[in-house]
Amino acid sequence: MRTSRIFPLNNPAKFKEQLLTWGSRFSEVAWLDSNEYELETGEYEAVLAVEAFTAIKTDYQNAFDKLREYQETTADWIFGYMSYDLKNDVEDLHSSNFDGLHFPELYFFQPQKLVFLKEGKIEFQYLRMVDDEIEEDYNEICRLENLSVAGRKPVEVSPRISKEEYKNRVEAMLRHIHRGDIYEANFCQEFYAENVKIDALDIYRSLNQISTPPFAVYLKLENFNLISASPERYLKKKGRDLLSQPIKGTARRAANVEEDLRIAAELAIDPKEQSENVMIVDLVRNDLSRIAEKGSVQVDELCKVYTFRQVHQLISSVTARLAEGIPPVEAIRSSFPMGSMTGAPKISAMKIIEELEESKRGLYSGAVGYFTPQGDFDFNVVIRSILYNSQNRYLSFSVGGAITAKSDPEKEYEECLLKARAMREVLTNL
Repeated sequence: MRTSRIFPLNNPAKFKEQLLTWGSRFSEVAWLDSNEYELETGEYEAVLAVEAFTAIKTDYQNAFDKLREYQETTADWIFGYMSYDLKNDVEDLHSSNFDGLHFPELYFFQPQKLVFLKEGKIEFQYLRMVDDEIEEDYNEICRLENLSVAGRKPVEVSPRISKEEYKNRVEAMLRHIHRGDIYEANFCQEFYAENVKIDALDIYRSLNQISTPPFAVYLKLENFNLISASPERYLKKKGRDLLSQPIKGTARRAANVEEDLRIAAELAIDPKEQSENVMIVDLVRNDLSRIAEKGSVQVDELCKVYTFRQVHQLISSVTARLAEGIPPVEAIRSSFPMGSMTGAPKISAMKIIEELEESKRGLYSGAVGYFTPQGDFDFNVVIRSILYNSQNRYLSFSVGGAITAKSDPEKEYEECLLKARAMREVLTNL
């Protein structure tokens, strides 16, 4: 179905920039970059998928059934996203909050052209209808000069709710927790700008440079743009092995090495941050147990500190073996949306989130990734991400955190600003 050609890779950093520049001209672009992180499970250093041959775009109604049919019928590489609001397909829920972005709730495409970077090699995999263009495209990519965009205008974002209103809503969530309605819930707020024009690729490059996360994504599907510096894996399937790596627990970085190490060490033993993480690990274990072989769900790492450019994070790794006969899309449906962005108990948390948040989440706290022809997949969690609709010129990013019984509204607000720092920095061009 695809023709493969492999070329040597002499200068990976330069070629990645050339490849992304070349790929950005297409109407459909998916760029996934691991930034050489060793969350020990990445299959590729980077992947570029461009130019849709087929695609599926739909709202939440029967979305997972449609995705399963598309994935099984195509039996090829497909790239795309599932928005948070597919929760309404999984459970009897609804979304009626403000939505300025108007992204489809699910969008996947089958690329005509695929390029993989791994282990010092470049592999082109093209559909046969365009495979005579491989050599020509490779030569064109190698000739490209990387031209940075000069004189980018700063974009000032505004909060959808005030600091006081945010704190009031956290207090309302705490009342739910103290009443026993929920144990934990992820509460988010939106920052936005209207009538702005940006170069999404230029913003992506800047954000990736200052964040260098393991699950970076630049996605352009028509006028829908995602600029993602995500540090979190949602779910990966290889063969019948499943891996989820929820993040819960955040601390700032410090310029002073000793202070930075002290902050990381304090995060590792912080009881509030650990309890957040453990509750979500339990939720993930429960979700995966519904589609896993009996007794196969394991916690391989619990509350391990990982350090990123902007923050320290607590990450856990949960593994399972998919039961015989469970289709790939069903493995996702059983655990969607991911526990780290919802809460516990999950359905109650999602209802309360919908009630207290001001904006529809959409693609934020959804997932972006790919399926292989064999039905394997890898998806990130869409956090630390800027969303942009180039048609109505609406730009948005959201940040949030887990609210537990020990949460302090003022500190939760400070954590939101910490998570927003890199995105504000690239938008305001500081």
